[in-house]
Amino acid sequence: MSTMDRRHFIKVVAATSAAAATGLYQAQAHAAEITLKFANNLPISHPMNIRAKEMAQKIADQSKGRIDFQIYPNNQLGTDSDMLSQIRSGAIDFFTLSPLILGTLVPSAQISGVGFAFKDYGQVWAAMDGDLGAHVRGQIAKTTVFAFDKIWENGYRQITTSNRPINSPADLKGLKIRVPTSPLWTSMFRAFDSSPTSINFSEVYSALQTKIVEAQENPLALLTTAKLYEVQKYVSMTNHMWDGFWFLANKQKWDKIPKDLQDIITANVNAAALVQRDDVKKLNDGVMVELKQKGLVFNAPNNEQFRDKLRSAGFYTEWHKKFGDEAWAMLEKYTGKLA
Repeated sequence: MSTMDRRHFIKVVAATSAAAATGLYQAQAHAAEITLKFANNLPISHPMNIRAKEMAQKIADQSKGRIDFQIYPNNQLGTDSDMLSQIRSGAIDFFTLSPLILGTLVPSAQISGVGFAFKDYGQVWAAMDGDLGAHVRGQIAKTTVFAFDKIWENGYRQITTSNRPINSPADLKGLKIRVPTSPLWTSMFRAFDSSPTSINFSEVYSALQTKIVEAQENPLALLTTAKLYEVQKYVSMTNHMWDGFWFLANKQKWDKIPKDLQDIITANVNAAALVQRDDVKKLNDGVMVELKQKGLVFNAPNNEQFRDKLRSAGFYTEWHKKFGDEAWAMLEKYTGKLA
């Protein structure tokens, strides 16, 4: 499959409706030597789960049925916080998580999400496949989990609101905006004088619907797959941070898997990540027309004024101190000077 269009999603959703009803993809029906659980927070129609399903089948085939790689999408095993606890304890074997939320366990993981840092994908992939990504993986490996080499894609994040477009930093003042459970996210929006509220993704739709918050921020693809267009009106193309998903594994469970099977899993996880990156970019690039047809109003603010606001608020200086000179130098190696 070379493209990820809406028609393909409809076919996939129809083909996997039975799996969605049970909350489980299974690569094979017969008993396997090893059963592995992979949980995530995304809808089954998202490219992550489409590619993960293909990946699971390849793992089953290449292992000659020794591995049953099961996929639990759409927060079916709990919130991000719940699943982070489960991957640490070994209750689940694999989990994909934003680096910024992972920052609650590994503070340096958040560095890839520094606001308005990466200006384009050339900078993103050079950093995450290079020294910065290696540094973060090294820090993650000091815990009970580790991250595979290739980070998966979520995309540049945009701000959506129910009551007004965001054209300048002044428009963010007092805005009640949902953010994931991450110190860096909260810090950035406080620097804009907003009122950020940490809410797990599974509760975002209802929080917007009931006006607990009036805004949220996510890549465009999630506006479609999670139907957030039903409870938002304006989309401001801020590109305020890039976000991905580290593919995490529980180290204790991983160490029990024979080396030949580890090699099969590793090769397929990393290969799927590379294809999924392209899928998500194409999807994010292509859904704007669809979202406009659903009534969303788009605008494109000048990002430099937002960077200036973060500089004057001391945001970059604060996080430089928190991450340390070594990590910050790795970030600026790819982004250029931020503070």
